[in-house]
Amino acid sequence: MAKFYRQSDDRGRYQVDNLTGAGKRNGDSGKPWRGVNPDEKGRHWAVPISMLRRMGLDDETERMSTQEKLDFLDSNGLIYWPKEDGVPRLKRYLEFQEGVSIQDIVTDIAPLSAHSKERLGYPTQKPVALLERILSASSNPGDAVLDPFCGCGTTVHAAQKLGRQWIGIDVTHLAIGLIEKRLRDAFEGVQFTTHGVSQDLAGARDMAARGRDDKNYYFEFEKWALSLIAAQPGNLSKKGADKGIDGNLYFGAKSEGRAIVSVKAGDNVGVSMIRDLRGVIEREGAGIGVFVTLAEPSRPMITEAAGAGQYELPGFAPVPRIQIVTIEQAMALRDRAVQLPARRDDGFKRAVKEVDRGAQGALDL
Repeated sequence: MAKFYRQSDDRGRYQVDNLTGAGKRNGDSGKPWRGVNPDEKGRHWAVPISMLRRMGLDDETERMSTQEKLDFLDSNGLIYWPKEDGVPRLKRYLEFQEGVSIQDIVTDIAPLSAHSKERLGYPTQKPVALLERILSASSNPGDAVLDPFCGCGTTVHAAQKLGRQWIGIDVTHLAIGLIEKRLRDAFEGVQFTTHGVSQDLAGARDMAARGRDDKNYYFEFEKWALSLIAAQPGNLSKKGADKGIDGNLYFGAKSEGRAIVSVKAGDNVGVSMIRDLRGVIEREGAGIGVFVTLAEPSRPMITEAAGAGQYELPGFAPVPRIQIVTIEQAMALRDRAVQLPARRDDGFKRAVKEVDRGAQGALDL
């Protein structure tokens, strides 16, 4: 509509279309009307009979001459006259068009560009408009929508927006954490339940204990811990050494600030780990180091972190250069557990605000 029906008046949107067809005719369709002779340009008048019938002319159209049909269209405001001398054209109003049924090959919804406001940073993200179309065609408000591989949550986002109930399932804490953040950013006061993710400190300890026997499960603990403070995992595939970088946080108006996150799930944390993190941020040229720990930090660890001093970004209050955040604090405060000047959620950007129609949902890991 926006692309093709670009003009409007009191009646509504319309596009300007041809009133002539190719080729000369010997009948009245080839004769002049209002001083315009289509025959001079090798054309003839081509009056849309369907529009005349929509205007109430049925049997009468067969008895009318082409010029009478044109007079009728003009008297009803359906002819566009160019400002300069030219051939009059038809005002094809949107309200008169039946349209074409939505097809199963979608060409009118563009993929997300690198600079799209909707893009969150998830590699396979689809446009919300595409999922809205699918859900609108296959469900009614109040119906339940299931996405068993929900990724960054575009389906559940569209379901919430359209007033559908929904269930989203994914296998990684990275996806579930992103979807939780996306829904809270987009829908004020949204309500949903998350299953399979630690909701308290006991659950976090259980997840860490399983990770001692299963490296992949330990990596999921890391991703979950990073999601609490809205940090981006440093090595999504975990192939090769992570070089002491489990995650990243970015801040500053121009992404000039970077905080490196280190996650520890064991009980044997010590002051050497704080020194290691300090070495990593110096090696990487980062401004801040965040040490996320399941265990309570010792006094020497706190002293060592304080000894790293403050980080200052012009125009903002200074913050500790090395910050220790417990899992308990992260669960309670989320991203507010970390002190960053002018924080930017570059890992996964903030979703655009939407109107919430009060749907209920559940996320399952």
